[in-house]
Amino acid sequence: MTRELRLRLAGIAAVIAATLAMPALAYDGLVEKKTFEMPSYVTVGGKTIKNVKIGWESYGTLNAAKDNVILICHFFSGDSHAAGKYAAADAAPGYWDSIIGAGKPIDTDKFFVISSDTLVNLSTKNPKVVTTGPASINPDTGKPYGMTFPIVTIRDFVNVQKALLESLGIRKLHTVAGASMGAIQAFEWAAAYPDMVERIVPVIGAAEADAYTIGWLDFWGQPIKIDPNWNGGDYYGKAEPEAGLALALKIVTIHARAPGWADATFGRKQADPAKSVLDSWDGKFAIVDALDKAGAARAKVADANSFLYLVRANQLHSAGMKGSLEEGLKSVKAKALVIPASSDELLPPYLSERAAALLKKQGNAVELVTLEGNGGHLDGVLAVAKVGEQIKKFLAQ
Repeated sequence: MTRELRLRLAGIAAVIAATLAMPALAYDGLVEKKTFEMPSYVTVGGKTIKNVKIGWESYGTLNAAKDNVILICHFFSGDSHAAGKYAAADAAPGYWDSIIGAGKPIDTDKFFVISSDTLVNLSTKNPKVVTTGPASINPDTGKPYGMTFPIVTIRDFVNVQKALLESLGIRKLHTVAGASMGAIQAFEWAAAYPDMVERIVPVIGAAEADAYTIGWLDFWGQPIKIDPNWNGGDYYGKAEPEAGLALALKIVTIHARAPGWADATFGRKQADPAKSVLDSWDGKFAIVDALDKAGAARAKVADANSFLYLVRANQLHSAGMKGSLEEGLKSVKAKALVIPASSDELLPPYLSERAAALLKKQGNAVELVTLEGNGGHLDGVLAVAKVGEQIKKFLAQ
C-alpha cells in the first residue's frame, strides 16, 4: 500500500494514516465527475450568489420511478468522491468505498447513489473539486469574492443539493447518509424536507452544534486569522496564509483522532533519533512531525477563506433552524440509523445520542449503533465498514 493511497483515504498526511488497512477493491466501474450549475441562488441570509456551480458524481443506476436514490453528503475537508476511481490508475478510491458498490452495504446493484461537492468546499485547488465560494470570481467585480462572499449555512448546502436532484427529476430520497459534516447535512435534510427523505444514516455527527463545539470550531480558525498573509481575506494573487492554514489543519487532524490511536501509532518516539528533543529545538516527537506534515499537505490543496466559511456554517447549524433543537426536529418523519464513534472527541457520542433520543421521544423509528474503536472521529470515515451490516439491514427496512 502506497504512501499516496493512505493520504487520499484519510484526507490527511500519509504519516498520520500509515497504520490503517484499506479495502482491496474499489467501486466497480470508473466514476465521472460532473458539474451542476444555477444562474443564481438566494441564501438563507437573503443574499444572492450568481453563477453557482457544484461538482457531483454517481454510482449505480437510477430506476424508472426515480425512487432508489441514496444521497451521500461529505465531511468538512471532503468532497463528492465517496467511492470508486476517476481513472484506473488512481491510487485511491473514494473515502466510503468500503461500503458503496455492488453487493456492499450501500448496494449499487439496487441503489442510485449520488454525492456532490458543497458550496465553499475546502479543497479549491483540487482539480476534481467544483464549488462556488470565497475563492470564486464575483461576476460583478471580476475579482475573487474573498470575505465578501455571503455567509452560508448547512441549509444552503442542502438547498443547492436539492436543486441538483430536482434537475435530475428526483423528488424522493430513499436515504440521506454521511459522516461528520455529512451527518449534519443528513439531519438538516430530514428536518428541512421531511416529505422527501425516508431514511437518514448520520455517522459521527450532530443535529446541532452545541456551545462546546462552537468554541472548538472557533479555535480551528484562529491560526488563519493571525497569519499576516490572511489580510482580512484579501490574499488572492498574493502570498497566501499557508502557515496559518497548515496550523489550522494540524489542529483539525489531531482533533479528529483519539488518545488510544495516538499512543498506539506513535507512543513517545522521536521523529529523528539523531535530533534529540532533549538536546535541540530541531528535534521533534514523531507525532508532532506527523501532524506538521499533515497540516502542510492539506494546506497545499485548500483555501483559507473557505476553511473559515465552513467553520461558520457548522457553528450556525441547528437542524430545522428553529428556536431549539427539539423544535427543529419536530418536522422529521424519516427513520434514522444514528452511528456515533466510541472514541470520537471531535463530535462526541453524546451529540448523536441527544439527537437520537429527541427523535425517539417524538415517535420516530430510531436505531443507535456505536462504532467501536480507538481511531477517534475518523473511525466514521475509515472504519465505517465495521457497521456495514447494520447499515445494510437498515436500508432494507
